[in-house]
Amino acid sequence: MAIVRPFRAVRPAKDYADKVISLPYDVMNREEAAKMAEGNPYSFLHICRSEIDLPHVENPYSETVYEKARINIDDFLINEILFREEEPLLYIYKQEMDGRSQVGIVGCVSIDEYLNNTIKKHEFTRVEKELDRINHFDRCNTNTEPVFLTYRDDKRLRMLIEGWMNGHMPEYEFKTEDGIGHALWPITDQNVIGTLTALFDEIDSLYIADGHHRSASAVKVGQKRREAHPGYTGEEEFNYFMAVIFPDVDLRIFDYNRVVKDLNGLSREEFLQKVAEKFLVEPVGNSPYRPKEKHHFGMYLKDQWYKLTAKAEIVCDEDVIKCLDVSILQDNLLQPILGINDPRTDKRIDFVGGIRGLGELEGRVAQDMNVAFALYPVSISDLLAVSDKDMVMPPKSTWFEPKLGSGLFMHEL
Repeated sequence: MAIVRPFRAVRPAKDYADKVISLPYDVMNREEAAKMAEGNPYSFLHICRSEIDLPHVENPYSETVYEKARINIDDFLINEILFREEEPLLYIYKQEMDGRSQVGIVGCVSIDEYLNNTIKKHEFTRVEKELDRINHFDRCNTNTEPVFLTYRDDKRLRMLIEGWMNGHMPEYEFKTEDGIGHALWPITDQNVIGTLTALFDEIDSLYIADGHHRSASAVKVGQKRREAHPGYTGEEEFNYFMAVIFPDVDLRIFDYNRVVKDLNGLSREEFLQKVAEKFLVEPVGNSPYRPKEKHHFGMYLKDQWYKLTAKAEIVCDEDVIKCLDVSILQDNLLQPILGINDPRTDKRIDFVGGIRGLGELEGRVAQDMNVAFALYPVSISDLLAVSDKDMVMPPKSTWFEPKLGSGLFMHEL
């Protein structure tokens, strides 16, 4: 079963929604966040990246930063930029990008189902990143940003959601500067809410698509509140955290590409010879090569693009992790040839989301790197298969677009 329950959202007044919305907190650094919020006192970045309002505070993890986020939430509420919903509701959230749309339900999910793996994961988390959002959520007494979840498509849910959208006008509907369309429908009929929650109750599992650190942090805040309230009933809001839940068929995963600073002491010719031991290497000129299927790679080296095709002996169809292209590249090229033993910590490797295009790979090689690799995107079915086996994908395997808008809804604990 998958528990999805309504909540009293804190969300923008209608006239402010397009000014409040921001990108998620973790897709930019402090300087970029400050630039994005410049001239916009309503930006949600004043809450999720409140250090931009404290230029004298050097440490973005200072207690002062978390307290400023709490103060900014209060100020937004006092000035009626944000308001509290009168009753618990579910919401429909639609995003459009490049002619495609993804439509999900905004609701709260159970920390117990995260702990018992009904909500499945596919990534490791880092303690320091968890601690940041633990402190942020705890001090704000709020899940300020949602987790991005998915589930195997259910036609009954889809029909119910589409029926509500067709019969009601959205509360918000606008495009952001990046061209992404956003629309939100509050579901105000308790009978429809009841039907939706009953249908989710028949879903075996939910899957974290994006937001492993946010979900882990939200769960730990909930556990902390339980310890502080040993007589808790399970109905308190801190037993749940906020999520947007999309069907798997709506989602698009982009490639997550790699750039490496040097050739590990090899000449270009030596490097190519070693690569050719495990891959078929075909020069394709100076036009970017984007892989068209699994086990094919693009490689950019010294103004030259190559098509790499994994040889049959290094493709393992029996192991869901080892047959991922990110694993094939890591296990047969990055580690043995370039000496990248741990891509999580090695400073010689960096990662470039596919949304930036292959031109970004060329730019990085021209700027500060030596070789770049373009990968074929991981499929949703691969992600679900890894999660179902309680396994973990290699780091930087998936890049989802569009990113969830932040600030359109918050969940108070």
